Amino acid sequence: MMIKSKPDTYDAIMAINPSAVINIQGGVIEWQDTPVISDADIQAKLSELQAEYDAKQYQRDRNEVDGTNIYPDIGDQLDMQYHDKKDGTTTWEDAVQAVKDAHPKS
Repeated sequence: MMIKSKPDTYDAIMAINPSAVINIQGGVIEWQDTPVISDADIQAKLSELQAEYDAKQYQRDRNEVDGTNIYPDIGDQLDMQYHDKKDGTTTWEDAVQAVKDAHPKS
């Protein structure tokens, strides 16, 4: 799963207990008929989620730059694949590889 935005306290609580019913205002957590999760456990989960988020920066970079998808449109990719097969070219592979080269995993 790719986390699209920086994880916060709510994300950490939901990762620990997906059925938790809470309200967070001004950093204060109001637990509503939900077992309280310790601050230490929340912070540990938040650190884990943040590490996962940071490790997948390359995925976000490959998908969008300034709100624009940097991979060719899927319709264009399918057209490239059709013509590559028909013409014996590598246009699609070259286009995808250019994105991967510009935004490596590490």
